[in-house]
Amino acid sequence: MSIVGLEKNTGKTECLKYVLDNLPVESKRIAVTSIGIDGETVDQVTRTQKPEISLRQGMYFGTSEMHYRQRRLVSELIDVSDETTSLGRVVTAKALTGGKILLSGPSSSNSLRRWMRDMRRHDIDLVIIDGALSRLSSASPAVSQSLILATGAAYSANLTTLVSKTAHVVDLVNLELTSERNINTLMPLEKGVWFIDKSGELKELDAVTSLSRDIHFEGMDDCETLYVAGALVDGFLEKVRKNKSLRQVELVVRDFTKIFVAPQQFRLFIKAGGRISVLQRSKLIAVTVNPTSPSGYVLDSDTLCDRLSEAIGLPVYDLLKNNR
Repeated sequence: MSIVGLEKNTGKTECLKYVLDNLPVESKRIAVTSIGIDGETVDQVTRTQKPEISLRQGMYFGTSEMHYRQRRLVSELIDVSDETTSLGRVVTAKALTGGKILLSGPSSSNSLRRWMRDMRRHDIDLVIIDGALSRLSSASPAVSQSLILATGAAYSANLTTLVSKTAHVVDLVNLELTSERNINTLMPLEKGVWFIDKSGELKELDAVTSLSRDIHFEGMDDCETLYVAGALVDGFLEKVRKNKSLRQVELVVRDFTKIFVAPQQFRLFIKAGGRISVLQRSKLIAVTVNPTSPSGYVLDSDTLCDRLSEAIGLPVYDLLKNNR
């Protein structure tokens, strides 16, 4: 499970702290790491106060050598990785007592996946990944099966804009899976733009990526599925929308973290009858909010939770308010 903040100071660390404090460690084996740095008392970018991370006895964790030496708990050393981060190698350990820790684990999606695979040897029931600023890659279904989104006034101090922008991200997370046939055919393709015609034949658009400025879709009247292996961006989506022969085509991306389109461009595409689906899908567990921005602007918590919940069709939690 990943916990991802849509901006700094949206309450991601508070959410992680709440989850760690309430998990049944007596009956489940829990491991936690971070793709950034978490547990600092002061945010290194915004200079605002942050809640410290406390682990409970029995929890496993992955952090850098530097932060492992600074731990304020007794632990059993499990492993020291061969991979080096800017803060040293990644150390895996088990907390023998409760205490505070700075988390700064694997720094890339590939190294994070390797760390998670290694944790299987210890019969871990749940791995929790603390995401980093603007790095939704840790929430990719290729990394984690589920996620919690943290949003708030730091993402936008305007209530209407905040609800709209957050709802857009939730819409992307909730995109439907494509057909099993498409998944089997397209999953191995990691580069380029491809299409499947009505006869089921797979073809590649030569020398074209979704970032190409000059894109032509000649000879694609029989296209049934269009697949973008890399990033889906505004320009490409607009060209597909304006091409009459592609209006009924299913547009497929690997997962929601590959979509970099503005909410307006996304809505125009859907309104025109377009369909976007994914090869891999995450399960959105919850959305949390922090109604206070670093500048001190405060939104009404109840109004924010109600408006956002109505927009996304899910419960929304202000953990700091509910935990008082």
